[in-house]
Amino acid sequence: MCGLIAYRKQKKNSPQKPLEEESGDYFSITSFDGKVVYDDILKATNDFDEAYCIGIRGYGTVYKAELQPNNLVAVKKLHSSFENVDHNGSLNEIRALTNIRHRNIVKLYGYCSHARHSFFIYEYLEKGSLGSILRSDVLAKELDWLKRVNIVKGIANGLAYMHHDCSPPIIHRDISIANILLDSDYEAQISDFGTSKLLKLDSSNWTAIAGTYGYIAPELAYTMVATEKYDVYSFGIVALEVIMGKHPGELPTLSADYLVLANVRDSRIPLPSQQVEKQVNLVLNLSRACLNSNPQERPTMRQVSNLLMKA
Repeated sequence: MCGLIAYRKQKKNSPQKPLEEESGDYFSITSFDGKVVYDDILKATNDFDEAYCIGIRGYGTVYKAELQPNNLVAVKKLHSSFENVDHNGSLNEIRALTNIRHRNIVKLYGYCSHARHSFFIYEYLEKGSLGSILRSDVLAKELDWLKRVNIVKGIANGLAYMHHDCSPPIIHRDISIANILLDSDYEAQISDFGTSKLLKLDSSNWTAIAGTYGYIAPELAYTMVATEKYDVYSFGIVALEVIMGKHPGELPTLSADYLVLANVRDSRIPLPSQQVEKQVNLVLNLSRACLNSNPQERPTMRQVSNLLMKA
């Protein structure tokens, strides 16, 4: 049983609290008793002791919290400079994010804010981030070519859902291997979706929250307006990184002749079978299309997802 589902059942005799709860310096939007969970998370992490830290990403530090035996959640505590979610303007947006159900998107359970701490509460995924796995020579060998293709498919499916099935569309703005998490079956799930737009961003911190260096679309140089094609570019980098096993760095010429498995494959794992190699080369070809410097010429994530699912 996943995360807070069991926790809510154990709390079923507790008085029902409204979805939004404001009292003095406390505020929450959750699908469970926000005040109780706020206190329990502080207890479970020993007031966010570094011993419980499992990563630092984007605008917050992530902690592992066990609310009950075998009942784990991931808690992203916002850095102090970003503890400014617009409560009045974001009620519906946060509620919408907690209602998202998709196999390739990490479940967001809720958001809590207090004078001392503000944090988002997410489903905990056993394998951690794609980035931590690819950086480890030992762990990376567990990702054979079929797993890698399926990871790329999962990311594409999640982004296609966010861009084309959500109303209004959700633009992630920070797709990177740090924000792709894997469950126990190596199924990819997108984390930190949609939350960046809930923060009041000024010109000094916009780029820090809206992208990770090395994944930022080139149009950021001349426009501050993020579109779905921004995510498409970042997806292209991530997909290429999954095949290479490392970030491509300063992108070489992305010709069809260069982007073939023989030139860019992760040498830490054996060559794929002929059938899987066709799928890997499709990923490389789609990566090249997604990395087009002209955003209008990039495919949509729906197109990418459909092509991958047919492979």
